[in-house]
Amino acid sequence: MPDPGLEVEIIGPDGVPVGVVRRTPPPPQRVWLHVVLFLATLASTTLVGGIAFGDLPAGFKPGTFWDLIFHPAVITAGFEFSVPLLVILLAHEMGHYVACRYHRLDATLPFFIPVPFGIGTLGALIRIRSPLLTKRELFDVGASGPLAGFAVALPVLVAGIALSTPVAALPSGGAMIFGEPLAFKALAWLVHTDVPPGGDLLLHPVGFAAWFGLLVTALNLLPFGQLDGGHVTYAMFGRWQRRVAWPLLAVLVVLGFWWPGWWLWAFIALVMRVRHPWIPDEHGVLDRRRRILGWVCLAVFIVCFTPEPIKILP
Repeated sequence: MPDPGLEVEIIGPDGVPVGVVRRTPPPPQRVWLHVVLFLATLASTTLVGGIAFGDLPAGFKPGTFWDLIFHPAVITAGFEFSVPLLVILLAHEMGHYVACRYHRLDATLPFFIPVPFGIGTLGALIRIRSPLLTKRELFDVGASGPLAGFAVALPVLVAGIALSTPVAALPSGGAMIFGEPLAFKALAWLVHTDVPPGGDLLLHPVGFAAWFGLLVTALNLLPFGQLDGGHVTYAMFGRWQRRVAWPLLAVLVVLGFWWPGWWLWAFIALVMRVRHPWIPDEHGVLDRRRRILGWVCLAVFIVCFTPEPIKILP
């Protein structure tokens, strides 16, 4: 069945279609499902965030699980974590969605994925039903999400760092340490000049939400297959992305010896195809504005990336 969002209009001399005109895509369907998933994800991220970061009174012993999750300290910390996190994820996905509507691509609203563990969500995604046929479409859809998410994550990070507490030393014995990407280091240095030598920041829940926002941005900008970074690098460099994809995957595997989570993302890259699928104008050249934005995406990846995102102190 032909894609309802396309209408072939230009036929080349050899009989091969060389151009399309896209119809306006239909309005969003099943909006209620997207709302339900968003609210469920708000509940799950508030729950795990509240339990992880809630500052309970000394000696507090909940009689039941409900006493714990409805404690004001848990609810407050939960929302301080969940709301900024979901705002960052929503900005990322709506960046993709707006780019799709601009190019008349048939795409769904974001699907949020709630889970009762980790940070309370596996993220969010949109489904694009129309094929991406040009580098302009590919680049705009790929770059819009990370750039929108990063633009929202930065002010959230500033607020989270400002609300965080400088400490002389972090607690030992199983403490979880989060790697500091360059964006975090720079803002922490600018906002907090009172960190003692050898000390660190005890992150506020808002700071944790922003940190995860930076991590999500970096993961999405990995230059593989159907990830956002794969779209951007293929749109910028064409066949060169297909040539360097496997060596870059080998680098990711090596990084897995520092943080095993990179092995999971190497597996995801394999499932989603390491090399970007071919599109008809592979040899085309992006306009100057998009090339500049492409280098901005690379800079965003660099300042959001950390080789060892999470480690446990012995």
